[in-house]
Amino acid sequence: MWSRMLLLNLLTFAAIAQSGCGASTSHPQAQDQANSPAPVSTDGHDGWWCAEHGIPEDRCALCNSQVAAERKSKGDWCSQHDRPDSQCFVCHPEQAKQFAALYEAKFGKAPPPRDDEGMN
Repeated sequence: MWSRMLLLNLLTFAAIAQSGCGASTSHPQAQDQANSPAPVSTDGHDGWWCAEHGIPEDRCALCNSQVAAERKSKGDWCSQHDRPDSQCFVCHPEQAKQFAALYEAKFGKAPPPRDDEGMN
């Protein structure tokens, strides 16, 4: 019985650890996305770019709680907008341009609009 519970817990942990953008529940926006079907990309950049937040997915603190914890531990946090200060495009719109330049360099076109572009 204990081995079944341990196996179930390990499988649950593994599923959570594999989650990426839109699947984490560490942020209110991600909670809503977790209940929605995953978007289908026709651009061939699945897994690299977080279209919801306009940043490479492996750096997205809104979708990855480990990245968020790392940014907080380094003092890189905008408490007003609940995201890393280095990723707060409301306080630092120039950061959005820098991340967009990464996308443009990789794909040769402007990134898709972010879900939070109108946030104030």
